[in-house]
Amino acid sequence: GAPLHRAPPGPWPLPGSFGMPQPSRSRFRLAEGVPMVEAQGPNSDLMVRTGARGDVLGGLKTLSATAHGEDIMPSMEPLVRFLPQLPKVLLLHTGGTLGMDPSASFEADDGFPHLKQGTGGIYPDVLQPGNMLSDLLELVPELQAFATLDLQVVFNKDSCRVGPVEWVQLAELLHRHRKDYDAFIIVHGTDTMAYTASALSLMLAGFRKPVVVTGSQLPLSMPRTDARQNLVDAITCATVGFMPSLNIGERVHLQEVALCFGGKLLRGNRARKLHSSNYQAFDSPTYKPLAELGVEVSWNPQELLRPADIVYQPRLNLNPNVMRVPVVPGLDPRQAYGDLYARGIRGIVLESFGVGNMPDLEEHGWLPWLGSQTEQGLLVYLTTQCLAGNLNPELYQSGSVALEMGVENSRYMTPECAVVKMMLHIEYPYIPMNMPLAGEL
Repeated sequence: GAPLHRAPPGPWPLPGSFGMPQPSRSRFRLAEGVPMVEAQGPNSDLMVRTGARGDVLGGLKTLSATAHGEDIMPSMEPLVRFLPQLPKVLLLHTGGTLGMDPSASFEADDGFPHLKQGTGGIYPDVLQPGNMLSDLLELVPELQAFATLDLQVVFNKDSCRVGPVEWVQLAELLHRHRKDYDAFIIVHGTDTMAYTASALSLMLAGFRKPVVVTGSQLPLSMPRTDARQNLVDAITCATVGFMPSLNIGERVHLQEVALCFGGKLLRGNRARKLHSSNYQAFDSPTYKPLAELGVEVSWNPQELLRPADIVYQPRLNLNPNVMRVPVVPGLDPRQAYGDLYARGIRGIVLESFGVGNMPDLEEHGWLPWLGSQTEQGLLVYLTTQCLAGNLNPELYQSGSVALEMGVENSRYMTPECAVVKMMLHIEYPYIPMNMPLAGEL
């Protein structure tokens, strides 16, 4: 594999327990992009604060305390316990906008940056991970407050060129380093980010470590970039399980593949790209966010995957002969698609109307075409063209007939996830298509 490059060690503290009476109220939050602990002592007028950056170059950070609105001298007793070791995080670079050179890939139009027409951005074949890590930590130094970082360039591609071959490559790399790191962050382009997150979640079901996929709409070195915040948010979520408990309830443990973008942490296999250029480009219409990141980080712990009963068994093969087939009014699939199975297609994701409906008269062609294809062995997942809502194909004649033909109800799966799960099922037919692997159903 590509060489790993490690950030130099430094005296980067994390918030710890206080050498004082047990606080009656405490909370963990982000302040200026870095962790901060606020603890309210038994005396409700006393507030002690400490951050994870502050004046750390000399080692310990000076604590400030206030009582009755006036500054008081900090105690000579050590108030902060430093963790002996930060969690180890491997950052995997795969390309996308975040790492682009703006001068090579962008031009200004009416004062706003746009990709140079016809290029899609410039992606050098050879990147130097050591230089990349140095540049990254220079632009986003607070990343070192959260973890000891290693960086590996897996490949450097426009994400439109990322597919099953690259998903297998990433899954194999994550599997190989599973015991070496506490968490993983993947920098990825936005166009196929939801596909990649879905693929990794299914191929590595039961991985039980945080894998957070992120990226940006503008390069990291541009003035109005969203890359910096997305990176800080991603590492915040990836390392949350290693923050010392402050007795604020159950500690959060992220144990799944997630997508972090635009202030939201989403389940990877429920995420979809819904906007081409907004900073809040992703959402998960069929599942609540795992966390929302603003001044504070609001977790939804009840939504987190708890794979305690899942035995980790990596499945590192995919069959790429799968396609999405939208139902279009007036289109006869016998003419439009013909004999897909004879041409080597082994599975389709059929995107129906509403809750699972499609034209049901014989002259429309959909049911006869489905019957001929499923008889040959074509596998079919039924999904919907709607962004959200239940899938109940049995409510309509066409849906009921399709189910009798062996078409599978994908329920809440996104089309992106359904495609990948079909690729996986073809290679591992013992996995039922309707059995959840990683919270996708």
